[in-house]
Amino acid sequence: MTSNQLSFPRQHARTQRFTLGAPRAFTVSPDGARVVFLRSSSGTDRANRLWVLDLEGGARERIAADPGELLGGAAEELSARERARRERSREGSAGIVGYAVDAAVELAAFGLSGRLFAAELRAGTARELPAAGPVLDPRPSPDGLRIAYVAGGALRVIGADGDGDRALAEPEDEGTTYGLAEFVAAEEMGRSRGFWWSPESDRLLVARADDAAVERWWISDPANPHSEPARVAYPAAGTPNAQVRLFLYGLDEGAERTEVVWDRSRFPYLARVHWSEAGAPLLLVQSRDQRGQLYLAVDPATGATRTVHVDEDAVWLELFDGVPVWAPDGRLVRIADEGGARVLTVGDRALTGPQLQVRAVLDVSADDVLVSASAGAEAAGAETGEVHVYRVNELGVERLSQGAGVHSAVRSGGVTVLASARPESSGTVVRVLHDGRREVVVASYAEEPVLTARVRLLEGGARRIPCAVLLPAGYTEADGPLPVLMDPYGGPHARRVVAAHNAYLTSQWFADQGFAVIVADGRGTPGRSPGWEKEIRDAFTLTLDDQVEALHALAEDFPLDLGRVAIRGWSYGGYLAALAVLRRPDVFHAGIAGAPVTDWRLYDTHYTERYLGDPGAQPQVYAANSLVTDDGLSQPAGVHRPLMIVHGLADDNVVMAHTLRLSSALLAAGRPHEVLPLSGVTHMTPQEQVAENLLLLQVDFLRRSLGVK
Repeated sequence: MTSNQLSFPRQHARTQRFTLGAPRAFTVSPDGARVVFLRSSSGTDRANRLWVLDLEGGARERIAADPGELLGGAAEELSARERARRERSREGSAGIVGYAVDAAVELAAFGLSGRLFAAELRAGTARELPAAGPVLDPRPSPDGLRIAYVAGGALRVIGADGDGDRALAEPEDEGTTYGLAEFVAAEEMGRSRGFWWSPESDRLLVARADDAAVERWWISDPANPHSEPARVAYPAAGTPNAQVRLFLYGLDEGAERTEVVWDRSRFPYLARVHWSEAGAPLLLVQSRDQRGQLYLAVDPATGATRTVHVDEDAVWLELFDGVPVWAPDGRLVRIADEGGARVLTVGDRALTGPQLQVRAVLDVSADDVLVSASAGAEAAGAETGEVHVYRVNELGVERLSQGAGVHSAVRSGGVTVLASARPESSGTVVRVLHDGRREVVVASYAEEPVLTARVRLLEGGARRIPCAVLLPAGYTEADGPLPVLMDPYGGPHARRVVAAHNAYLTSQWFADQGFAVIVADGRGTPGRSPGWEKEIRDAFTLTLDDQVEALHALAEDFPLDLGRVAIRGWSYGGYLAALAVLRRPDVFHAGIAGAPVTDWRLYDTHYTERYLGDPGAQPQVYAANSLVTDDGLSQPAGVHRPLMIVHGLADDNVVMAHTLRLSSALLAAGRPHEVLPLSGVTHMTPQEQVAENLLLLQVDFLRRSLGVK
């Protein structure tokens, strides 16, 4: 390393985990002429620009909108609601962080500093529109003549030429919003929006969220006692959710709204909305226990709904990206758990079987369905951590992505944008394929890491747990056994064992400090099989059992010092780390718990109740999985393992109360521990100096706790 080269912790923080400068958020025009995307100007520039790749007459990239020019060099200002939206989506960059387009992909709309902008993608010009503010989630009508957006909790519509701005739906009181996703929809369901244009551009479906019944919590800033605490509506497990209704609005002045009617008492969660030329508006609504859901077709004239399909599951039903949708021929496209596999179903027929675990639908055409999928459980060992793109139809399944890696795609008009991250090289390579022949690579300005991850992907233990193992650079067997650092997330909704180089950079840096680092995806993590995920129902503690099994299995093949084992993690991984040192001090000798959920009664409804049920009906389940009850503190007498707890004081997802309650319980039980509060930090840690120093402080703690020099 040269003297002017940044250390990995500083580079990792400055580049936001090497995501800055990488192209993302792709849209392909239906005529196959343009690819639209976001990208900042360098690997350290946080401000995204809007770009267009012209494919006609040769591939040429050009800037469609530059936030610096549009704002005249002024600093970006975000409203409280926009900051909350970005927190829900884990968005840490700046500039143009999202955009929406018309059906022809000729007009793009986006917000900057709460102001509304529109870009003509063919002409390459962008302008501000005189909208009310602060603007949230602007979206053009399919015909490109109007733009709908949210401001002050109201849904508004303005002409694309800047004329005729008016409110279409206005909140009746402070607790009501129109056109926005409520907290659990954005945080847990993957539904980030609250309004949808009709294909004819003459009407809108608009969600109304009323959080009057939701408990109010206060997020304070103890470092600034003069600041008033933020008041947030937080639906904790077992408490009331926001009430969500759906209305149809015409664009004519004075037009009456029509409510979309379904049994909201039995199916209160509005999980998905789809409206296309292929059929009537399509809803997916869930019961609160998430064991039943309805696919509903809406009559736009009356708001009445008819049931298209019913799903039921004795454990829970997962939600997936890209479904439900109508195929062009009017058949329902969905993903279902059948026969122990996660399959693609079109109409009444499953088009995939146990060879694939379908993760998402990427595109639906008259000829096929494009999906993202992992190998089925039987073949998973040969493709540990891989995700591929497949074409599926009645004739069979064809893999489009090639080589080990994590692949994703966007497709339209005969053009496919294929993004591939691989285990042997840093970053993600984005290729544009035109009718499967012409290939264009979209440039990435992301920085090259100052270290290289050397990861081995394999399965460990009788359960064939997906694992990744990283050893220090230059390690030889003569150096002797290594202290171990388990580095999991280890819970629902997130895989950490993936066939992609940059996913292991931080783990490799820890390894280079003198550790053998193990990442293990046990039961509960996605991508293997429905049964693998659902086995943790009522028993999050099983995820700890799998960390122990993976550790002991890998010790047979790797130089692991089982007398010096630590574990670190964030969010669910933080819970798992604290659980490990409290429940299994015979295995784990130190833990770092970042933003841990310590009392599941304090976490949100949709996530927590899916796995642990209703705390009022199953208090014993919550007690068994908690860290702050007698069950959670049932550590063998006299065995105290070092525990560092790290938490952002501004976290509105896993609130600081989790760490404070755990610290109080540990203190009352006479168990030593360390608490590191992060002032002004949310569930993310985008601040450069905070992110860098967190890594350094963790290494210092691990060395002290395990006696590593």
